[in-house]
Amino acid sequence: MMKVMIPPIKCQGIKSKLVPFIKRTVDWSFEGRWIEPFMGSGVVGFNIMPRNAVFADSNPHLINFYNAIATGKIDGLKVRKFLEQQGEILSSHGQNHYYEVRERFNQTQDPLDFLFLNRCCFNGMIRFNRQGDFNVPFGHKSQRFSKAYITKIVNQVDHVHVMSKQSHWSFICQDFRETLKEISEDDFVYCDPPYVGRHVDYFDSWDEEDEKYLFEILSHSPCKFILSTWHSNQYRENAFLKALWSGFHVLTKEHFYYVGAKEENRKPMLEAFVMNYIPKHLHEGPIERSEQLLLLEKVAESQSSEIE
Repeated sequence: MMKVMIPPIKCQGIKSKLVPFIKRTVDWSFEGRWIEPFMGSGVVGFNIMPRNAVFADSNPHLINFYNAIATGKIDGLKVRKFLEQQGEILSSHGQNHYYEVRERFNQTQDPLDFLFLNRCCFNGMIRFNRQGDFNVPFGHKSQRFSKAYITKIVNQVDHVHVMSKQSHWSFICQDFRETLKEISEDDFVYCDPPYVGRHVDYFDSWDEEDEKYLFEILSHSPCKFILSTWHSNQYRENAFLKALWSGFHVLTKEHFYYVGAKEENRKPMLEAFVMNYIPKHLHEGPIERSEQLLLLEKVAESQSSEIE
């Protein structure tokens, strides 16, 4: 089984369990840029480990967090110290401290507060109100930040820092239309937009016009692309797959999204992957390039040094 690097920030619809499948479908020379107009968690690109990448998103807090890691403003040591301190207060004061941090974040937009909230809010959701304030309630786990849990997050932060330092990665806050303006035939575009009618957080709202605009851009794309979207669940099907995307190659994969508060409400979703090519290596295991293996070694060395 391929080991998947989990990012430090989680969000709804994270594709961590689908990464091996997606990697097998990617057919790319790695000569151009890996482009994600809807970065979200970044889990796919972080595991592809491209030499050059553009990670873009309309959520400024997400981009601020990853730019802080890339520039060294945030590192594993700072994250450990912060989460140990805040976790201790949380264990004593519970939800009162959570809401104090939430209020503080909405005033200062501190990236470490963003990480804290993401890791102890309800179901790891990222949601904002119309005023742009983070408004997800507490997740009811006052003992959330155990030593092992903090170490896991620290390793995830160090992983991203080493990879962004060793490669040419840009984290940009902008609309997908801007991100896709200048793509070349050597690039590869991975799109994971919000699902029409299924997700609104006031930074990544998505409607029918957005879906059609994305369709027009990708239909004339000079490079290969993969679009992640939903195919169907037990209640209905994604009408846009037939209305817009039926002319492309479509693969499906069943997947669970753990967002519901009760287990019985967590239903499987059939995921769809739309692409403008037929994948060559779908039935083979993902092949790690020598550069990727070298990066993984450097990540391991960094994490080992941090522990010592």
